Amino acid sequence: MPIPAPNPLLDLPPFPAEGYADIADRLATVLGTSNDVVLVQGEAIVALEAVATSLGQPGLGAINIVTSPYGHMFGGWLRSAGAKVTDVIAKPGLPVTLDAVRSALDANPDARLLALVHAESASGILNPLEQIAALARERGILTVIDAVASVGGHTLDTDALGLDVVVIGPQKSLGGSPGLSAISISPAAWALANHAAAPTGSILSLIDHRRLWLDTGRGALPGMPSALEFWALRAALDRVEAEGLPALIARHVQAAEATRSGLVALGLTPWVAPGDASNLVTAAHLPDHLAASRVLAAVDNSPGLSAGVGSIAERLVRLNHTGANAGFEQILANVVALGSALASLGEQVDIGAAAEAVADAYRVNRKS
Repeated sequence: MPIPAPNPLLDLPPFPAEGYADIADRLATVLGTSNDVVLVQGEAIVALEAVATSLGQPGLGAINIVTSPYGHMFGGWLRSAGAKVTDVIAKPGLPVTLDAVRSALDANPDARLLALVHAESASGILNPLEQIAALARERGILTVIDAVASVGGHTLDTDALGLDVVVIGPQKSLGGSPGLSAISISPAAWALANHAAAPTGSILSLIDHRRLWLDTGRGALPGMPSALEFWALRAALDRVEAEGLPALIARHVQAAEATRSGLVALGLTPWVAPGDASNLVTAAHLPDHLAASRVLAAVDNSPGLSAGVGSIAERLVRLNHTGANAGFEQILANVVALGSALASLGEQVDIGAAAEAVADAYRVNRKS
């Protein structure tokens, strides 16, 4: 039988051994940290479970902020490891309040860990990371941040904020693929992970990552690394660095502002105020008589629109402007598609005004 023709997705050269450390260092620059960065071969949910499984331990007091299903999962993993978890549950689809976090800290003076999702794609909200991190620092509490969505779309200065553990994935604002993730880990977090019940011999073991990769000089990752995923991550970082991280973040800011301008011109209200909204996804609050499923059924082929998640799912439509979608053409397409769907359902909307509002947001930015 003939030998199959070469395929660029299958017949890749091995990823160079020295390239793993280089990728970790480049991710550390993106995160603004001098802490260790470990690479996890798996989607970011694997890295998040590894953090909870490794840091969680019998008797550990933890404050777990819940603003989406991810917060619920993280709290469950901590409990499975024996931690004493206090959930701070925000109102559905809204950011957590500082008062709620402060009250939980006051009520749990023995807490040693606080977990938070920075930005939520599920509802398009942004939690007040800087202020919450300051509360944790004042009390000497270790912080664990899920920045999978926010990295590259929001400023994230890990060391300046004193963040101990930050979990990221390249598939959102960084524009990469989802098969790899990374964790930055402070010395205090390593100390907490080094306990008698810490898992070993597992992909969920941070101690194994340190022992098998960091302690051996970062020469080779344990297991069988996926060359395809690492080449893709290197390419994504090349693009991030070519654009520049500040410019990448500014592009997401502009996309969010343009989307919200378009929604207002359509006669819709953004789900949350700008200060509480992420730069990654904008949620449009639908009129009470319209359900998201009905609106989305009327949308003509626009993958940038989707329903919310959880109890608020039928109350809003999400417009995605993350990564490659954070640009004029996609923003315009999203807003026009939503306006057209609403018009087809008999709603009075001015699609022309909405399109002009999106265009104006980009014109103003170019002039400035």
